[in-house]
Amino acid sequence: MTAPGYLDERSGRTYPLDPLRWRGDDGTPLTVPPLAGITRADVDSGTRSLWRYRAALPEGIRRPISLGEGCTPLVELPWGGEATRFKLEWFNPTGSFKDRGSTVLLSLLAGHGVTEVLEDSSGNGGSSIAAYSAAAGIRATILAPESTSPAKVLQSRAYGATVELVPGTRDDTAAEALRRSAETCYASHNWHPFFLQGTKTLAYELWEDLGFTAPDNIVTVAGAGSIVLGCDLGFTELLAAGAIERRPRLLVAQPAHCAPLHASFQAGTDTPVPTTFAPTIAEGTAIREPVRLPEVLAAIRRSGGTTVAIGEDAIADATRRLAATGLYAEPTSATAAAALDVFRAGGVIRPGETTVVVLTGSGLKAAATMSAVFGHDRP
Repeated sequence: MTAPGYLDERSGRTYPLDPLRWRGDDGTPLTVPPLAGITRADVDSGTRSLWRYRAALPEGIRRPISLGEGCTPLVELPWGGEATRFKLEWFNPTGSFKDRGSTVLLSLLAGHGVTEVLEDSSGNGGSSIAAYSAAAGIRATILAPESTSPAKVLQSRAYGATVELVPGTRDDTAAEALRRSAETCYASHNWHPFFLQGTKTLAYELWEDLGFTAPDNIVTVAGAGSIVLGCDLGFTELLAAGAIERRPRLLVAQPAHCAPLHASFQAGTDTPVPTTFAPTIAEGTAIREPVRLPEVLAAIRRSGGTTVAIGEDAIADATRRLAATGLYAEPTSATAAAALDVFRAGGVIRPGETTVVVLTGSGLKAAATMSAVFGHDRP
């Protein structure tokens, strides 16, 4: 499937599909506009990875760099007395949903002869880019906040990446990456348009999981919002292809300690609004200035969705409740489960609707935080 090029949604300016381009000339984020979409006949059922949806991806990827990502379980378990579908994205090879974007992005870069990449991440994105760089034979440098979970730092280093811990906040790490981006290929999971092409396969996979239909609601946590944008892209394409009748509502949670998307959405604006920030156990969402804030807000509104901010105690409680059902999710993931309670209690999710809660990463990725969450329950 041929893509027309990159699009700057803010200005309408377009650019050729250059694998090394990761933003517009004026510094704005770019996207690959929605493609024509596919139908169930286009799914390569003989491929057990997200590459079964390769017909939905832009042309130009010569050979997939794949570790078997995608095809994650969709399990039904009780939550709050109701049967609930949980999408277990930690079954991806590095333990988080980020592998969806990494496999497509690194396949593109490897096919164009890239030998070295730079990434910045609070953990899961960095370990994912490190893994797929290793599989592609590409050297990776990962910049991460000094507060990043040691398990995530270890994982990236185990793949052979150079990991540099940056003092300060997640945004300080992003600023340092931007400073260095002129020196090497910037394979940013927040900036590069092809990362979202991988993330959109989550929409296609849920469509197939549910018998080639769309759910009524998708509940997810958001930091930079790549799941929101990926689902928006994927379901937009499926709608255009006539494969679904309506898009699902995107119901988005952020920790109350770091909720810039929620603040802007509830204020009815497309720009940042003043809000307070504090450390959160949902470290994967601790992004004060999301690169694609207007685009994420537009995707939520387009779906008829909404947002909620979740307190630290509720996140910790949801982490423990998930574990009690057999799901060992890191607190970032558990934020979505806590939000489910709020959306149900407020009537946003109605009885009988098909709702999917996306659990983005494993508790094994955040051992120190999980120890703190569960420690007070021990004698």
